[in-house]
Amino acid sequence: MTSAAPVRSGRARSRRARRLAACTTLVLCAGTLLSAPASAEDRPTAPNRQTTAHRPADDRQPTLMRPPRGAERRGVAGEGTAVTTAKAPPRFDLNGDGLSEVLYRAQDDGVRVALSDGSTVSRFNLGGSAGEMFKDIVPVGDQDGNGTMEVLSLSSDGTLALRSSYATSDATYPHWSGKGWQEYNKILAPGDLTGDGKTDLLARAPSGELYLYRSNGRLVAPFAARVKIGGGWQGYDQIVGVNDANGDGHGDLYARTPAGDLYFYAGTGHASVPFQARVKVGYGFGIYNQLLSVDDYDGDGYGDLLARSRAGELFLYRSDGAGQLLARDRQGSGWGVASLFAGAGSNPYLGKSELLGLDTRGALYYYHSLNNGMLSARQPMSREGAFAGAQLFFASSMDGNGRGDVFQIYDGGLYNYEHPSGSGPAFLGAGWNVYRTVFGPGDLDGDGRGDLLARDRAGVLHLYPGDGTGYRVGGRIRIGAGWNAYDALVGAGDFTGDGRPDIVARTPGGSLYLYAGTGTAGAPFKAPVNLGGGWHAYVQLAAPGDLDGDGRADLLATDSRGDLYRYLADGTGRFTPRVKIGNGWNTYTGLY
Repeated sequence: MTSAAPVRSGRARSRRARRLAACTTLVLCAGTLLSAPASAEDRPTAPNRQTTAHRPADDRQPTLMRPPRGAERRGVAGEGTAVTTAKAPPRFDLNGDGLSEVLYRAQDDGVRVALSDGSTVSRFNLGGSAGEMFKDIVPVGDQDGNGTMEVLSLSSDGTLALRSSYATSDATYPHWSGKGWQEYNKILAPGDLTGDGKTDLLARAPSGELYLYRSNGRLVAPFAARVKIGGGWQGYDQIVGVNDANGDGHGDLYARTPAGDLYFYAGTGHASVPFQARVKVGYGFGIYNQLLSVDDYDGDGYGDLLARSRAGELFLYRSDGAGQLLARDRQGSGWGVASLFAGAGSNPYLGKSELLGLDTRGALYYYHSLNNGMLSARQPMSREGAFAGAQLFFASSMDGNGRGDVFQIYDGGLYNYEHPSGSGPAFLGAGWNVYRTVFGPGDLDGDGRGDLLARDRAGVLHLYPGDGTGYRVGGRIRIGAGWNAYDALVGAGDFTGDGRPDIVARTPGGSLYLYAGTGTAGAPFKAPVNLGGGWHAYVQLAAPGDLDGDGRADLLATDSRGDLYRYLADGTGRFTPRVKIGNGWNTYTGLY
């Protein structure tokens, strides 16, 4: 198989089980099945199949240049009289030189730091539980005035934690943590928004409301109660806080629309109205998959903007001192290795950026996203014949490790290969042979934990809430009937840009419909939107998650010739025109 570069190439039940089944009949009539833990006598023989761990082994060193440190230009450009202000303190200066470092999560899950002195990129221990992948990382500077840099880490379940960094290679255990932050699709720390010299926090809801959390200047209970400061912010697909771009000491930000227009919001220093009216400062910024900032990049006193292209190049846009941006300068390459930048502009993405293929010989293979719209070279996950005829699916992460979970339905039992239990995969329950289609789009009920969808032979769709461990799911919730009108249902992540997982559904006639997520368990989808026809040309549709590193989920499709096409989400709920990225994919009987 070749592809375009860089891709190279019932059992009988016990008496107890029958009693349980009878007791749940009334619940079924109400549309909800309450699950009970399976006992040993309920469990079918485990499948005698094994997989190897799937994880990108990527320790590439991206290159990063720093321009010569310029003379400080304080005051607000364009005004008749220069205004002398205190320089906004950096939000992540580990080595004490007054410049912030670049902090990111690499594709191998490790957190890295690139110091401002140009030394080699090194590992950074941000803490967390074993195997945890943080959904987001937000530097907030020195919150209590003791000289250390504080960092917020966001877990997949919506726990936000404040940590201190005492060295250039690690951070402390949390001083504070709070739950419920999955309510927001974007959290950022633009700088001092209230005039007290401390970095404050902003949080955006999927519906576009923006909230301010004022810093208390403490490590315990670090933020005051939220205050709503505006609406309509759902119109931006990337929002970047740059600390202080115009020299007045207040936090500023840039916001990009899906069309690529860029706007500047200057801070006022007043909590009630923290931003001035927006000013358009550019267009064409849609060529970048990530916008980000590490404060004053060149040492001239103004916060700057960085932008990563899909080719992995990093560009610097200096502020002119009034929020307008000067011509770009290339600052490095190889940054496709970063799956998440601390301080990035997009909605943080977590759950699945991977694809599995089951070939005609029963062997399972793994691909991961390269954050440029392409897939890695494949890696074997099983021996030949191990999964011949198996009923598999590859769900968006069901726990905190941020990676997809491989499931199999075997003899009616549901098994998770990502969570070994004894000598085999974890057993989640029996009776799953009633379903024709099972998949895991992500967190559908808004609790921060990945969930499963299952369609039965009558076309009824059910939601199984995950518990965040990957070992259990809750009782099913009936979504609705009529889903047998579709011959394909797929999804893994957010297609629309609001941070909630969505799915697409294809009719036998070739029409594709988008079901946008709502975050509500009883009604997890909005009304369908027709995305167009002609999709019957494809033999298989697959949802690999984010392919191009912009924080939105994308779509793959193969035709009868084995050609592989990608459709990138454009941030409006639709997809960009298809691009062929490989051939020979008819070697696979299943793509997940």
